[in-house]
Amino acid sequence: MAGEPAQRGALVSQINVTPLVDVMLVLLIIFMVTAPILQQGVQVNLPRVHAAALPGTEEQFVVSITRRQDVYLNDAKMDLHQLTRKLQAIALQRPDRQVFVRADEAVPYGQVMQTMAAIKAAGIENVSMVTEVPAATQQPAPNERERGAP
Repeated sequence: MAGEPAQRGALVSQINVTPLVDVMLVLLIIFMVTAPILQQGVQVNLPRVHAAALPGTEEQFVVSITRRQDVYLNDAKMDLHQLTRKLQAIALQRPDRQVFVRADEAVPYGQVMQTMAAIKAAGIENVSMVTEVPAATQQPAPNERERGAP
């Protein structure tokens, strides 16, 4: 019967879930702590603008330009000529591929335009710029205040 104590030495057919819950909680905490650390890519300070995010469903090609004007395709450092050749090979496979450009806000405009010209020379027509959305409490940048932006 259900209320009777089990006989000494008899097997108990109930699962003790307490250790399972403990292990799952520890794993959850570990993943919550390590997930922000695992952000991949080249570190750049993106400009902050008000825009909606674009949906993505396939492997992305990201061209990053660092503060020192180093150019990376995803995580591989290369010069503009190498970038054009690599993107030409990609465009031959899929001419409709989208390339995202992430440039540090301290990079001169001319360097960004040279990089975009190298991407266009490879035959990639779908190029998007990556920015960060500013926090709601953040003050507008000085150049936005001059133009009278809200």
